Amino acid sequence: MSVAPDPEEIFDRAIEEGERRLDQSMLELVATSFIAGFTVVFGIVALGIVEAFLEPQYGHGVAKLAGALAFGPALVFLVVGRTELFNENFFDPVAKAVAADDSWLVGPLVRLWSVTFVLNLVGGTLFVAVLSVNGALPDGTASKLVTFAHEFVHRRTEAEFVKGIVGGTLVTLLSYLLEAVNSVASRIALAYVVGVLLTVGVFDHVIVTILHVVFGMVLGATIGLGELAVTTAVVTAGNLVGGLGLVTLTHVAQWKGARQSDE
Repeated sequence: MSVAPDPEEIFDRAIEEGERRLDQSMLELVATSFIAGFTVVFGIVALGIVEAFLEPQYGHGVAKLAGALAFGPALVFLVVGRTELFNENFFDPVAKAVAADDSWLVGPLVRLWSVTFVLNLVGGTLFVAVLSVNGALPDGTASKLVTFAHEFVHRRTEAEFVKGIVGGTLVTLLSYLLEAVNSVASRIALAYVVGVLLTVGVFDHVIVTILHVVFGMVLGATIGLGELAVTTAVVTAGNLVGGLGLVTLTHVAQWKGARQSDE
């Protein structure tokens, strides 16, 4: 029976993975970030299709749960495919930066996160445009996607921020837990569970949220660019607090404490 690695071993694995991510060539980083963007759209579309199909017959609750189950594979595709999703790449690169002796690697971190953020949106938006062609989606899906978009931008700011914190926490926690398992099956299970939890709680990951809103806007939602910008800023701030603050920095502190105990 395999034994789960201790926190120090998990952190050491994260350092190795963080080094791989930070050392990507620009072409590789652009490509993997672009792929992650359009991969997420598969989950958004699956969510819309399932909810639109089930809600008239079974009600909102059943449709919502089924939609969350349908979204889950999107994160599986991301994790198994080793693509680069903003927020999911917080923990590993920071672990490498903390462990580095001569630098905090600020430049490589900014490069990784900024390119990932932009190319996630570019890839996702292009795929949204493809799927917005008249007749590409099943009946009722477009209306449901427009409804999603309105729901995201019309939340109270404090609720949006908290949902961003939880979303950032979940996705960055996924990164940590992936370093604690050894099999592809375990990685699939973890990614799927986090994907379902994100969706059933309607917790916000900034890339997923923005693409939800953009999808709705392309399909006719009456949402202004100012509303999109505010939602983006609030969710991004929440993701940073949850992903870098609650998860990454606390595990860094755990690692440093374990090292002090060993000395």
